[in-house]
Amino acid sequence: MGLLTIDLNALAENYRMLQSMAGDGCEVGAVVKAQSYGLGAEKVSQALYNQGCRTFFIAKAHEIESLQGLPDDARTIVMNGYDPDHASIYAEHEMIPVLGSLYEVEAYKAHQDLSRKPCFFKFCTEMNRAGMGKDEWESILNNPGLIGGLQLKGVMAHFACADEPEHPMTEEQFKTFSKIAGHFSDQYEGLERSLSNSFGIFRDDKYHFDLVRPGMCLYGLNPTPYKTENPMKRVVDLSINVIRTRLIPKDEYVGYGATYRFEKDTHVALLSAGYADGIYRSLSNKGKVFWNGIACPIRGRVSMDMIVVDLSDVPEDERPNAGDRMELIGPHQDADALAEEAGTIGYEILTALGERYERVYKD
Repeated sequence: MGLLTIDLNALAENYRMLQSMAGDGCEVGAVVKAQSYGLGAEKVSQALYNQGCRTFFIAKAHEIESLQGLPDDARTIVMNGYDPDHASIYAEHEMIPVLGSLYEVEAYKAHQDLSRKPCFFKFCTEMNRAGMGKDEWESILNNPGLIGGLQLKGVMAHFACADEPEHPMTEEQFKTFSKIAGHFSDQYEGLERSLSNSFGIFRDDKYHFDLVRPGMCLYGLNPTPYKTENPMKRVVDLSINVIRTRLIPKDEYVGYGATYRFEKDTHVALLSAGYADGIYRSLSNKGKVFWNGIACPIRGRVSMDMIVVDLSDVPEDERPNAGDRMELIGPHQDADALAEEAGTIGYEILTALGERYERVYKD
């Protein structure tokens, strides 16, 4: 039905570029949550390990299952904190939770199966999502006994608007985090400081601190949307199988709801993928696929398993046949461009790619 190609060589190039940007004294980790943004965490994490990556970030404890092939010197940091229901997994795999509240601190301290309890703290710096508020982190500084028994490895926060170069919150968050991190570094030696996601890495070197957490840019999405050119290599190609072609007569309709009427006799191709495969319904009568570099608009509504595309601009003797594949993501339309058409972001495009595609890893 479709061929999803993940270029591990391009992934490796992206990681090496980030290493060169980070410079000495700053470790480049990798965010591999949500199956490495839908691309397959097992293969992706191994390829990154081969390039020198040793710190891997997941969101939820059970995601460690996809990283079982990594050697013992790799560490896993759980961004969503500590979940007592999965305590045995933390202990078995020596995972490091990012604790974002005093409740999590107490829960982590209380579990008897954890003889050593490494952790990061996350601070809320105006994003008001996860992270300790001022009253919580001040309580810890004023009463270090609150975290007795824990091995505090590092502190972190998360940018909210680093993709918008003129937004003042980025600098405000940097200053707030620097102040909090300084307080903790005074009391706890050797702490790692981590603030930058993909966007933050490209904004300013001073945001790098000791550990950066790239995710989307590793997988080819654009970390500098305010510039015309994406600095990252494209990692993902996706082509969709043609089920059949047909001629639809003038004035006839296509698809559910009869939302598109053909103004002339039109050759179309029926492709074997739909919204169950990550082709958003918002692309109905709006998106496009490519054949030999020629844009072929989607006509009618995107169905669960199929779309219909218009071949009018393809010369008659060059049209695709059943069994051919047409480009949805590739050199003529990357994931960010497809996301813009769909009214979403590249993250959502990649993580929505279904399991029904044949997957091929180029290495």
